Order: sequence, then C-alpha cells, then structure tokens
Amino acid sequence: MTAARSPGAPVGVFDSGVGGLSVLRHIRAQLPNEHLIYFADSGHAPYGDKTEEYVVARALLVSDFLLKQGMKALVVACNTATVAAIKAVRARYPELPVVGVEPGLKPAAAATRSGKVGVLATARTLKGDKFLQLRAQISEATRTEFLLQPAVGLVDEIELGDLQTPAIGAMLERYVGPLLDQGADTLVLGCTHYPFVSEGIERVLRAHDRSDVILIDTGDAVARQLGRLLAAAGLLRTEDQPPATLRGYTTADISALAPAFEHLLGLKPPVEKVGV
Repeated sequence: MTAARSPGAPVGVFDSGVGGLSVLRHIRAQLPNEHLIYFADSGHAPYGDKTEEYVVARALLVSDFLLKQGMKALVVACNTATVAAIKAVRARYPELPVVGVEPGLKPAAAATRSGKVGVLATARTLKGDKFLQLRAQISEATRTEFLLQPAVGLVDEIELGDLQTPAIGAMLERYVGPLLDQGADTLVLGCTHYPFVSEGIERVLRAHDRSDVILIDTGDAVARQLGRLLAAAGLLRTEDQPPATLRGYTTADISALAPAFEHLLGLKPPVEKVGV
C-alpha cells in the first residue's frame, strides 16, 4: 500500500492516546490548510510499559489503517513510538513522508546555563537505543549532563482528562523535584502528553523558587519539519481550496478522545471508534 500523492489528501497524526493533540495543535497553527486525521491508539495505551516489538506492531497496523484513509504523510506524534518504531514504519512504507517526535535534547543543550538538563519521558523512551545514542552524541558534543527521569503513570493520569488532579500534582512534584535538586535548569518534556500539564510543572518550579527553568516542547519543530517535507514533495495544500477538515479515530471509547479535542483544543471534530 502506498501513500496518496495529492496535495488535497490528509496528513495522518498518530499517538498512543491524546498526548499527540499537543503536536496537532502546532500543525494546525503552522499548516492551517491541511486536512488532518488524528488516530489515538488508546485501547492499547500506554506504550511506555510495552515491549518494543509490541509498539512496532501497533505502529505498523495504525499506519496501514491511515493509508487506507488516503493519507499523504504521517506524523508519529508519540515519543515512545518514534523511538521504538519509526525505523520500521519508514522501511515498510519508503515512499511515505514520515515525521517523528525527537526528544528535545539538542535545543535543551543549547538553552541550559548550568550544563544540566532534566528529561521527563516514559520508561520505554528512556531505554530506547535511538534515544540513548542521541543522548551520548549530544552530551559528548556539548558537555551537557542529561538527568533522566521516567514519569511512571503520568500518561495514564493525563489520559483521564482532568489535568488538575492531586494525583497529577503529586507525580509532578515527585518527578520534577529531584531534577531541580540536582541542578537542572532546563526540562525536556519527552512525551507529547506532558505539554498539557505544563501549568502543573510550572507550579512545581515556583514552589522550588525555580521559575527560571526552561521547558522544551518539540511540537513546534515537528510541525516545521512536516511543512518542509510536504513542500519538498509538492504535497502542500493551497489556501484557495475548500476549508481544511479534521477527523479522529480511536481504538478505545470515543468518550475519551472527543472530550479531549474539546477541552484541550476547543474543537469538536467527528470521532469514530475502530477495531485496528
């Protein structure tokens, strides 16, 4: 199966759950004319505690489904899936423009003043060979120390939809506090779910009198790279065509994804449950 080669075809955006909506937000802002399909694999989330083989299998199944919907390009808006599966996706679909979510280690290394960067991510992301190689390369080149913190359970809490719960607040203190104590002055939000709790992270920073700490969210860079790939392939959609559309698919009940669209992005696109 091959990707659509028409500028009017949609871009597929895929995450294990609702976290990729943080990336979708940047894509809509930078590429407002593009038709978009968002796929939340919530019925199989979280990916962070799954094996690499499992995540690869899911990524290939979802990619195949989105190709059947006529997509022209794919954004893997999930750090764990990018680390585990993007190589397999590109190998299976060599003609498909694919953009992954790289942990923001390079911009963090450029931003840090203390030379110490905290990285919040899932356990699977932090164990991935691709991530570890990237960390080693940037650490050696910039003399930056990356302090790795798996945020166990945080994705599950964010998926529930209420971002102001005591449970989330306690997790953020438990995970961010030690990074601050070790001298980190820059924090990488190494999962697309985490930008949605940036206000909670900022509360932790204020409580530690560390409001000067910089948060790195890579969604903007992902949207820029998507735009570059579409332009290079002649697949950018022009604005003199009908308005852009958005639709959602999920492998869980739509009662999770539909409210997330509304509460997090202020949108009410059609959402359908699928058995993928």
